[in-house]
Parts: sequence; structure tokens; C-alpha cells
Amino acid sequence: MRRAIGVLPILSMVAMFCLLGVARGQGLLVDVNSGRHVPLPRPFVPRPQVPESSYKIDSIDVNVELHDQIAQVGMSQTFQNTGSRQMEVAFVFPLPYDGAIDKLTLMVDGQEFEGKVLSADEARKIYEETVRKNQDPALLEWLGTGMFRTSVFPVPAGAKRTVTLRYTQVCPQSQGLTDFLLPLRTARYTSGTIDSLKVTVAIESSEPIKNVYSASQAVDIKRSGDHHAVVTYEEKDAIPTSDFRLFYDATPQGVGASLVSYRPDKDDAGYFLLLASPKIPTPDEQPPAKTVLFVVDRSGSMTGEKIAQAKGAAKFVLNNLREGDTFNIVAYDSEIETFRPELEKCTPETRDAAIGFVEGLFAGGSTNISGALDRAMGMLNDSSRPTYLVFLTDGLPTAGETNEAKIVDLAKQANQVRARIFSFGVGFDVNSRLLDRLVSANFGQSEYVRPDEDIEASVSKLYRRIGTPVLTDVKLAVDVEGASETDGPMITRTYPAGVFDLFAGDQAVIVGRYAKPGDAKVTLSGTVAGKEQTYDFPAKLQEHSSDDTNAFIAKLWAARRVGELIDEIDLHGSNKELLDELIAIATKHGIVTQYTSYLADETTARYTETATNRRLSSEIAGASLSQAQGEYGFNQRAAKANFKMAPQADLSSLNGFSDRLDAGLSGVEREKLNRGLFYGNGVWNDNRSNRAVVADNMLLRGRKTFFRQGDNWVDSSLSEADQKNAKHIERYSREYFDLVSQHGTHVNQYLSIDDPVIVKLDGQVYQW
Repeated sequence: MRRAIGVLPILSMVAMFCLLGVARGQGLLVDVNSGRHVPLPRPFVPRPQVPESSYKIDSIDVNVELHDQIAQVGMSQTFQNTGSRQMEVAFVFPLPYDGAIDKLTLMVDGQEFEGKVLSADEARKIYEETVRKNQDPALLEWLGTGMFRTSVFPVPAGAKRTVTLRYTQVCPQSQGLTDFLLPLRTARYTSGTIDSLKVTVAIESSEPIKNVYSASQAVDIKRSGDHHAVVTYEEKDAIPTSDFRLFYDATPQGVGASLVSYRPDKDDAGYFLLLASPKIPTPDEQPPAKTVLFVVDRSGSMTGEKIAQAKGAAKFVLNNLREGDTFNIVAYDSEIETFRPELEKCTPETRDAAIGFVEGLFAGGSTNISGALDRAMGMLNDSSRPTYLVFLTDGLPTAGETNEAKIVDLAKQANQVRARIFSFGVGFDVNSRLLDRLVSANFGQSEYVRPDEDIEASVSKLYRRIGTPVLTDVKLAVDVEGASETDGPMITRTYPAGVFDLFAGDQAVIVGRYAKPGDAKVTLSGTVAGKEQTYDFPAKLQEHSSDDTNAFIAKLWAARRVGELIDEIDLHGSNKELLDELIAIATKHGIVTQYTSYLADETTARYTETATNRRLSSEIAGASLSQAQGEYGFNQRAAKANFKMAPQADLSSLNGFSDRLDAGLSGVEREKLNRGLFYGNGVWNDNRSNRAVVADNMLLRGRKTFFRQGDNWVDSSLSEADQKNAKHIERYSREYFDLVSQHGTHVNQYLSIDDPVIVKLDGQVYQW
């Protein structure tokens, strides 16, 4: 699949003709008068003097109207000439989706410009010749697409130009899933960060919209009815590190589900992503009744702003209950107090009384966690209703049962109705391992609220997601055409693991591995309003993926699996098998954690298996997961939860970053982070300092991870023997360019690495 629009830098006249056939991304300016070699600009590289030719992208603003499969795209970009002379430039951009484009117009500061289309085939010949002359391998990243080019216009030194592009395109659709792609990562090639980047996609569908999912960035999704949704993505002072990718599906069925697969290696299991979303109940449809228990800590440490926020969170939950729901409030310190002795039905009267009970809460006393959970569980006796226990604490158990393991065991034994516990650890004094053990044994998840964050906002966000359960205790099954029982299970290691619930307005993002390719049937079975219900969907499991269009699925699965492995080690102890797998995934997928950060240590060479396991065992047992409380313990569990629930495959999500962490970086640290993301270095979160760390000797490109060894970037899958048998290829030779047609377009990303490379492609090791 071809890429859509992107931003590239100023190039020489020769490079311009090259890029007419190969760039994929936002629009790009090309300096047509320079006869000298002008490589693609890299941000954050110190420059002793202002270059004659360079520019900065001030802003990118994209508005898309997506009607079923037809996308009407309007894009505005503002460029500033940061060089020391006037530039005579052309604006060029690649044709998205194999040229399925219509009604294209381009304006420069309000003046319309004509243009010319070059096909990919004629452009490729010019491209290869230009790459040899320009000697900048970064250009190779955009090999293989047609291009539109305008006539030349001037940009004086220091001046700005705003380019506006409008076009219509047809988005591809597979298995009912519409795929919109807007490449943004080419905007990395600018002389600094982009001040403002905003993408808005308004979706209008003739069928009810079910799943809306960005594979690349955390987006805001707002729905207005069944047939409309608006998706926004916005960044300030940053550089895009991945393309903007948006999926949506639409169906009149009660539950919508779509599956996307990726299998880079025919000899290994593939990866799949399943999106599942239930129908949003209309006002005249009564959603299934549920039970909600709010268990709130009112011990002395909650005094002041914390107890005020906790009370606000409780009132938010109460105000969003529906008639037919049952509820209660359990407040605890050293003593246990409840709103009512038993569960209450939600009515206007009981809600008002409960709000009055909340207003009367005050902080003081010790923390009897076990007693509070026992009292709450004792009220539950109806397993036919979905039941959710929102548990909030800011400290350690200091009254009643205080043993961590016994508290978990008692709560598990008392939970006879499969209540889901959602815990909120507030501040650094909580026993974070206790909370993780508690939710692991009771079908829920942990969230951690830092001292400077709002408790009410965190609880409200969760409750908005789980407030309307539609399909509960959901099981996933996949049947592949032609498979037999002797083939074993068709899917393995799915995450989230086990059964799950589907909520109105929310969607499940499920990843896993599959063993056998082919046409398949996906089955989701669960309970709807107390009755069993089954939904079937067709799917296609790929036999082999020659490009990396869907490589994000493998990264997302790897992140979730790393989270599960760390959780298993944390809650049940480590063993050789767990350590081996954690090291293998971190090495293959470039997912560096607190415990495998030494793999990206620029001072170390490659480790033997024994030394690696010894180092990892020491990291985990000695200084890491043994700490259950304090800021370090808090950061570890928060990062682990981020891995387990990672929604996207972008580097920030994969490595446990949050918006709060990024915003808290100093200018120097932020610059280093952006530089690392730009080059594709491994990036990880140091849980001790809660700061991003750039792993300068690790490089992530597509489906592969490379480690620096001397002057070479070496494919992480290679042994020393493999390296010795590498086939040497001269860079920019005919054989060098033919690697793409021989092994697939994913090779572009390895060719674009500036330094010497050793890589394995389809069993053959190459070096250039």
C-alpha cells in the first residue's frame, strides 16, 4: 500500500527529481537552484553557522472529511526559510494509495499553482541516479511511489510561506475495516521541532460506526450518534515519529469486530489485532443493570485535598448510576462504615441520601484495607449482574490483617460473584504490589494517581468507560478454514488475557499470536442482560507480510507480553523461562524496560545467555521489583500497567511514558528525547528518576532492532557466525537497490540508515 502526504527538506535540483518518485509524506519544499550536495536536515544537530539552504516547518494543520471510504483532505503547512539566502523552491508530494486521487488543488499564500504527475516507474529511474549523486541514504526511506510537483516559487531568507493542498482519495477497505493513512514521520526532516501539529478527521458512515482506532497516536474520539465521529490528534513543539493511521468499521450488528494480521516470518507464528465494540444503547433502550461498590480510604493520610477529591469521585459515580443499578459506599480507616447495611437500588431518593453520606466523610485513623474489602464482598450475592468494585487507597494496611498475601487471599475467597476490582493507588505511600496482586486475583486492573494528579479526574475517566456494560464475560475463539484438532490452538497469548467485558462507547483492543494462516471465523461469546449471546465475524490471517504496513501489531503485542512477563515475575517470582523470554522480546522488538536497560548500554558488548540472565536476575531481585512502596515502587507498577494496557505501538506507549512525564522533562532532556525518537533510537523510562533515557546504541527500524557494534549497526537476530558469513554489497550499487524488489519494501528502512549495516533478509546476511 502506498503512503499519503509528508514533509521533507530542502534538496538540490537533482534530489528534487529523485523525490518526485519516492517521497511519501506531507508536502516538501525543494530548492531548485542549489548545485551542491544538500542532505536531508536532521534536527538538534549543532550548527556552527546558518546554512545557506534550510527550512523549518512551523505548523501542519490537516482536516479530513471521511464519508464511508471517500476522504476529502485539506492540508495547510507553514514553512519558514531559516537559511541565509532566497530559495527558489518547488512543492511536491506523493500520490496516496496508488494514485487513487481526484480534485487536487494547491495554493501558495492564496495563489493557485499548476502541477505535473510522475508515475512511480519513471520516477524510480531518476531516483536511483540521484541517490548515487547525492549520497544521502535517508532518501531511501521513501522509495516507490508516484509524485505531484508544482512550478517554482521564491521564499526569501527569513520569510514564511503557507501551502494549502486539497484532494479527494479512496481509502482501502478490508474485512469491513476502512484504513486511512496520513504519513507524518517525514516531518522529522526539518531544522527544528514543529510548533503546532493538528489532525482532525470527521467520519460520517452510512452504517452505524463501531470501532474507531488509531494505530499510531493517542487520539481524542468524540461520537455524536451512531453514524458520526470526530477524531483529533494534536502536538506542540514536537516531531512526529510515526505516520497517522486510523481504522474504523461500521455495521448494523449489535457488536462490531474487525481483525488485522501481520506475519513477517513464514516460519513463525503471526500477530493479530482484534477491535471489538458493542452497540451504544439509545435512550429508549435500557442498558443491563449493574452493581457498583465504591470503597474509599478515609484514613488520616487522606486529610485535605485528597479526601475532597475522593468525595468528588464518589459523587461522580453516584450521579452516573442508572435506575435499576444497585450500589453502596464503604468508607474505611481503622473502622468500617457503610452508607447502608446492604446494597441499595438506585433511585433519586437513595442517590441524594448517598451524596449526603459522602459529604459527611472526614479523614482520620489507620488503614484497614482487608476489613473494607471483606465488608464490601459480603454484600455481593448475585452473579448474574456485572459487578464493579472501585477501590481507593493512599497508604499501607496498618489495621486488621496487614499481611499482603493474606489480604489478597481473603478477598479472592470472598469474591463469589466475579466482581471486577479497579484499584486506585494514590501517592507514593501505597503498597503498589499489593494492589497489583489484588486486581490480578479479582479480574480488574490497577491505576496509579501521582501526588500532583487529580483523584476525581482519574476515577471519572475510568467510570465513563465502564459505566454501561453491554456484553460481559466475553470469550474469544478463532477457527481457521482447513485446520484440524491436531494443529493445536489457533490463537495463543492473547492480551488482555482471559475473559473481558465490552462497554458502550468503549472498545476492546485485543492482540495475540496465530499459528495457521487462511480464511477464518472470529467468534465472540458473552452475556447480554443475563442471556448468552454469540457473534461471528469473517477474518483473514495473512500467510506472509512482505511490507511493514501492519508491523505495529507485533510491537503492540510485544509491549503487552512484556507487561505480562514483568507482572508474573513481580507477583509470583522469577524463573529462567520468564527471564529468557523477557530478554528475547526486549532484544527482538527493541522494547527496553527498567530491567533490560543494560541491553542498550553503549559501554557493553553483546552478552552471553548466562551473563544476560545473571544480570537480569540481579536487576529484578536486588534493586527493582522487591520494592513495593515509595516513589520507585510506584513508578515500576505504573510503568508495568502502561505496558500491559498499551493502546498504541508508538515509542512513548511502548516504553511506559505518559503525557505527564514528557511534559516534566527539562529543555535539554526533551531535546535528547526528540533527537532519539527522530533517529529511531531505543528509548526507555528510568523508574528511579522517572525520566526518559535515550539508548544511543539501539536503533529501531520497522520489524527489526539493531545494536551498535563498533562502526556497524547489527541486526539483533544475528550471531557472531552469521556476521562472519555476511555478503558484502557496495552501497548505491545495482545490487544494493535491487534488495528492495528482491526482499520487499520493508528493506527501505534498513537502506536509509546512515552508518554501515549488517542485516539478515530471508535467511541471507548482507553488509553494506
